Amino acid sequence: MITRVSATEAVRTFSELLNRIRYRGEEFVVERAGEPICRMTPAAPTKGLSLRDLASLLREAPRPDAGYASDVRRAARSQGRPPRLPWGR
Repeated sequence: MITRVSATEAVRTFSELLNRIRYRGEEFVVERAGEPICRMTPAAPTKGLSLRDLASLLREAPRPDAGYASDVRRAARSQGRPPRLPWGR
């Protein structure tokens, strides 16, 4: 998710923004008078998601519709049984 910040806010919280970019992999668009001026992103790939990031993404993700669970069950049934494993399970 990209967060939009005003140029004034970016100046006042620059150190915090840098930390959020470095340690959380967040991205920011800096605006002046509501117009996008620049994008602040991590310089290197992030190490991955923290549990906090994952929880946040899951909270923000759209919820499946009412038929989703039945669609998954129908797809699973159509797959048939997996082959028998040679070591007995």
